[in-house]
Order: sequence, then structure tokens, then C-alpha cells
Amino acid sequence: KDIIASAQTGTGKTAAFLLPLIHNILKSQSQSNTITALVIVPTRELAIQIAQHLEGFSYFAGVSSIAVYGGGDGNAFVQEKKALSEGADIVVCTPGKMMSHIKMGYVKLQGLKYLILDEADRMLDMGFHDDIMRIISHLPEKRQTLLFSATMPPKILQLSKTILKDPGEISIALSKP
Repeated sequence: KDIIASAQTGTGKTAAFLLPLIHNILKSQSQSNTITALVIVPTRELAIQIAQHLEGFSYFAGVSSIAVYGGGDGNAFVQEKKALSEGADIVVCTPGKMMSHIKMGYVKLQGLKYLILDEADRMLDMGFHDDIMRIISHLPEKRQTLLFSATMPPKILQLSKTILKDPGEISIALSKP
């Protein structure tokens, strides 16, 4: 089921989506040359942070992952291209950098099962709406989409109506991280 979740920073949203994602990937054991899950985040720092959590959570699980974000060197690009063309279980990316790779034509998204938009409110505030919609246009229609946001302004609700199918809603009231 698609999900729209609202909870403030520091409440464990990253673990809330990464742990079930790792579990589902291990359960399905599909060995394909495509990307299984795409996690889109607004900043390089968040991509690195989530990739580090992912590495820790899946250290003994054999789940492949890569963080794709701008500002890297030529070596980073070569690794990104390899993972995006040969497949990876989980790709954590920023919208602009992912669009750059998609435009080059080698990104394998046909087997994608999960799309996660983390800090969606921040991505929209930063002007990534069009990039997000372009990325989504390359994804399979049949997938689970999860949208996480600290706040639920009207533009997030509009985005959720566009990309989510009959979503379940989870809202964690103000709490201490």
C-alpha cells in the first residue's frame, strides 16, 4: 500500500522505511540487473547519511546500495554509472543528479518495486517538483510509493494526490526525537 507519513525530524523515519525495505528485498531474493528501490532525498548530506544507515542496517544482509549525488569526482561517476546500469538493490539519490543519469539513457528502472520520497516538503521548497515528476515518469506504474515529510503543506498534499494510489496515512504527533 502506498503511504504518506508525517513526523518531525529525529523520530526514526529513516529506520521506519529502510528496515522493512531491506526485509522485503531479502524476502523476494530477486536477482535482476535493475534497481529495486529508489530513495529520493533533497540534499547530498541526507543521501550520505541514509547510505550510512543503510550500510549499517544491511551489513550482513548482502543488500547492494549506492548513494548518487552531485559534487563527486570522476571515480564516483564511474561507480554510479555501473550501479545504475547493472542494477543495485537500493539507490539513494538527489533529484538533479538522478535526472542527469536518466538523461544519459543507461539507468535500469524497469524492475523498480519501491519509490521513497524522504523530506518531500524540503525537496519541493528547493524547487525539485519537476525533476521528481520526470523521474517518476520513468518508473513502472506498478510499485509501492512512500512519501515522508516533516510538514504537510498544500503542495505536499497535491503531490501525494498525483503520485500515490489510495495511500495509508501515518502522522506522528509532535514528540521528542
